[in-house]
Amino acid sequence: MFFRRPTVKKLTFEDHLASARSAGFKTESASGGTRVERNGVAAVVKAGAGDVPSIVEKPGVVMGKEIGALTDGGFQKFFLTPSGKKKPALAPELKEVQNFSEDLREAFGLTSLYNESLGTVSTKYIYDRVEGRDHGDHNKPWDAAH
Repeated sequence: MFFRRPTVKKLTFEDHLASARSAGFKTESASGGTRVERNGVAAVVKAGAGDVPSIVEKPGVVMGKEIGALTDGGFQKFFLTPSGKKKPALAPELKEVQNFSEDLREAFGLTSLYNESLGTVSTKYIYDRVEGRDHGDHNKPWDAAH
């Protein structure tokens, strides 16, 4: 008697999106990929190598038509949109972003990294910055005097 291994079906990007929809996510076409949304949190994904989804825009809170990226201001976390809208991050929103991220990775069959599963990871870090300090031709404090 011969035993055969079952053939593994190679999933397409559309199969991954169907899996996300069956897990309760809404999907729609967006610029740069496909927007995946659930409970006021959204992310943008596109087909990567081998049709495995890759996250183009990290999960963030939906603010109007935009996705607010989690930004660490040093003293507080904010959600900041590409157009400049800003709002303070609340604990329930951070939990929802974390749940969204973990559930989306599970629906797509992606690897969950230990450090990302510990808590919400910010997209941007802008603490300890004076506006305009690092731009221009002026001498920086760490440069040798001329």
